[in-house]
Amino acid sequence: MTDPGCYTRAAVTLADLARDLACRLEGDGSIEIARVAGIEDAGPGDVTFLANPKYASKLAATRASAVIADDSVTSAPCAILRTAQPYLVFANAVALLMPAARMAPGISPLASVDPTAELGGDVAIAPFVVGAGATIGVDCVIHAHVSIREDVVIGDRVVVQDAAVIGSDGFGFARRPDGTHQKIPQVGRIVIEDDVEIGAHAAVDRPAIGETRIGSGTKIDNLVQIAHGVRIGRNALLAAQVGIAGSTVLDDDVMMAGQSGVTGHVHLGRGAKVGAKSAVTKDVAAGHHVAGVPAGDVEEWREATVLVRRLPELRKAVADLEMRLAALEAKVK
Repeated sequence: MTDPGCYTRAAVTLADLARDLACRLEGDGSIEIARVAGIEDAGPGDVTFLANPKYASKLAATRASAVIADDSVTSAPCAILRTAQPYLVFANAVALLMPAARMAPGISPLASVDPTAELGGDVAIAPFVVGAGATIGVDCVIHAHVSIREDVVIGDRVVVQDAAVIGSDGFGFARRPDGTHQKIPQVGRIVIEDDVEIGAHAAVDRPAIGETRIGSGTKIDNLVQIAHGVRIGRNALLAAQVGIAGSTVLDDDVMMAGQSGVTGHVHLGRGAKVGAKSAVTKDVAAGHHVAGVPAGDVEEWREATVLVRRLPELRKAVADLEMRLAALEAKVK
């Protein structure tokens, strides 16, 4: 299985890339650039980007040959492509250097198309169940209507329940100055390690760059959404309707109860637990149990829940006290 770099076209000079992306170049324009990579994963020949201030501290250690950044970045250990819109330029860079594979027009003989359906010219209708370049290990069970997209890597003894989708495009769009949205090509890969089970109608999205990875022994219930670039450790348990936003990391043994969710770029430490219907908006330390919206310490949440249920009673008690106080004040006067 090739890594995401297999999508790169011939290398271009940094000067040419700066011209094509309409960026101001600070650095050696003769450097050759072959692909786009994340700030921590990039190496020589890669261009990375800095659009989220949360990752600014990582720029000093990047091995990338160039970084796409705005004027708030005062220095970098590599060349800089200056732009007022680094995320939009990142999207353009991916499209230039790592274009997504396109299906050839036509209808697969394995597709089922009703004779009364009307199809436009040059449509592309894919087959089921497994896409080009996908790898599936031994003793796997892939149930009906599952879609395993191109270049997905699945380990041994993996079970995928009905209608799950592995390798769908991540939800990546960059806002243009006119308010419209430009799709970021999603050309990264997905790795499902050994002994994973994925429930019915679950979706595991591929990222624009890098990979989405699910660690060995993890069990995923029905209707779970795992977004682009998420990394899940070993033996995690995700109950039904859990949603995990992009670039979030779950360490080993994390447990998330039904209908709970995690925002993007959040880290849940080893053995962390998330209560049902909770919304995690910040990092959770290893072994901690959180609940609520936004999620916090579970014992504090339980106490707050009890107090909320007593609010009508407390309101009545306060009103009674106000009436008694008013009566006493009237007597004093």
